[in-house]
Amino acid sequence: MINPLFDNLFGAHTESDDPFLYLLNGQIITYKKFLELSAKISNAFFDLGLMPGDCVAIQVQKSPEMLNIYAACAQSGLVFLPLNPSYTVDELEYFIENSEARLIICDESNKGALVHIAKKLDISLETLNADATGSIIDKSLPLSEKFETVRRSENDLAALLYTSGTTGKSKGAMLTQANLLSNGSTLMNEWQFTNKDVLLHALPLFHTHGLFVATNVMLSAGGSMIFLPKFDLDDVIEHLPNSTAIMGVPTFYTRLLSDRRFTKELVQHMRLFVSGSAPLLSETHFQFEKLTGHRILERYGMTETNMNTSNPYTGERRAGTVGIPLPDVELKITDPETGTEKPNNEIGQIEVRGPNVFKGYWKMPEKTKVELRENGFFITGDLGKIDEDGYIHILGRDKDLIISGGYNIYPKELEEIIDDQVGVLESAVIGVPHPDFGETPIALIVSQTEITPELEVIENNLGKSLARYKHPRKFFIIDKLPRNTMGKVQKNILREEYRSLFS
Repeated sequence: MINPLFDNLFGAHTESDDPFLYLLNGQIITYKKFLELSAKISNAFFDLGLMPGDCVAIQVQKSPEMLNIYAACAQSGLVFLPLNPSYTVDELEYFIENSEARLIICDESNKGALVHIAKKLDISLETLNADATGSIIDKSLPLSEKFETVRRSENDLAALLYTSGTTGKSKGAMLTQANLLSNGSTLMNEWQFTNKDVLLHALPLFHTHGLFVATNVMLSAGGSMIFLPKFDLDDVIEHLPNSTAIMGVPTFYTRLLSDRRFTKELVQHMRLFVSGSAPLLSETHFQFEKLTGHRILERYGMTETNMNTSNPYTGERRAGTVGIPLPDVELKITDPETGTEKPNNEIGQIEVRGPNVFKGYWKMPEKTKVELRENGFFITGDLGKIDEDGYIHILGRDKDLIISGGYNIYPKELEEIIDDQVGVLESAVIGVPHPDFGETPIALIVSQTEITPELEVIENNLGKSLARYKHPRKFFIIDKLPRNTMGKVQKNILREEYRSLFS
């Protein structure tokens, strides 16, 4: 194939008049119409002087045209870098500069804030709005709907997704064409998707779940999607009767269960509910089955690997577990100190190897060497065990990453800002269980002897620097942080103390 990613996901549908996207306004976008606009955008990229291997950073609201940008990047041999619309300008500047992006695409309303970054880095800046307007669309529409697909190989970089640990700078996970293709085809087969399926797509597109899982699976199958701008309870309930499947985060399911309109009759025709990106409480799992008769299928993945495991489509979907390794994915539990493999039912760090595992961290060879072993196994940072039936249980993280509503929150990022506030001696941000979001951050603050911190001021200052979803849900002033003999803060003690805060 000339370009495996484009040819398999998009090129196979070039002449198809089958529906690809159903929009809320009643519009239906066929595969053929979708790919004609993607080709026009590819031509616009060429006119802007972009070359194969260049990076395109995009921070926009969810729209069909954002998917067109993804398709155009694949066809043009460009590296796709989706960024959360909630990121502040301070956060964006690092991502754009570090990635060496040659083009920024943003919402028109944010253009003014990003002009200085584009000028500083001498790169192009174009706009794309949720209503299908913007300068990149204006540049594309007059151009040809034919574009000669750029030759690429499976090992070529296809996307950059930024992630982070609890310390240090965010890391750009390098995902190759082969990485993205492996999961798309594997999940299509494992979850038995066909061109008859209609997926209710309510996930964001800047995240691997909504883009490289949900969208790639449907492209692989040739199915269609009811394309919602976001998760809106009324919209989801309205469109569930026309869907065969939905992929969501635990928040989706807790909110559906809270609505009287959500009944067994509403979803009796559905064949699959998938949950991921955050732990699904067993209670939610059982409530959902009792009400609908459906068992939610939970799986396990991460930015660097896409999906690693899944509960079976046919077979027991075991609450509290993330199933078994996907075909071609190897998973083992190892001792964090020695790296030796542990037997079943013993807790250790989770390591995975397979065609889904990323290439490494962008411009961070030393970090790559630490987390990606020479034998190809990636040290996930998650703690877990494998039971006697082969099901994987995620039991926590050896890093302090918080996953709230499917979004990653890194405590160190918040702590550094909180610690700089007037009256703060030190702080610890931890994740605690939350019935709606899986878990949510709270901040524990030790005040200086002579000054009492003003919590409202701290909260406002966080809002200037960090996206809203990262903000602690509650702030507490405490006497001291628990520490071990080496002086390290024992966050496990804090998590246990505050775990019932929202129950």
